[in-house]
Amino acid sequence: MLRRHIRLAAVSFMTMLYVVILAGCNTMEGAGQDVENAGEAVQDAAD
Repeated sequence: MLRRHIRLAAVSFMTMLYVVILAGCNTMEGAGQDVENAGEAVQDAAD
């Protein structure tokens, strides 16, 4: 019975970790695009 709870806790933890990692990647990708767009705007303003 205890092994079943430990296994369930481990699977739940791994699933939550996977979701957090995926969410972090999407956030960083969006932040990178925002920085790129801001850089292009500054470059266009300088021209």
